[in-house]
Amino acid sequence: MPKMKTKSSCKKRFKVTATGRVLAGQAGKRHGMIKRSNKFLRNARGTTTLCAADEKIIKSMMPYAR
Repeated sequence: MPKMKTKSSCKKRFKVTATGRVLAGQAGKRHGMIKRSNKFLRNARGTTTLCAADEKIIKSMMPYAR
């Protein structure tokens, strides 16, 4: 049986934690910071964990990251 391939886009963007959750960068911080509130910018720092539905999609694309 050949090895399964990992999606290159997923391995660059996501990381799986020890408990199996998926970490991703916060969305909405590429441009247009002037129109965003300070509260939004503060809360969008760092990374966030994905919801269960999105996690399932990402994990199917990363077969060895479990």
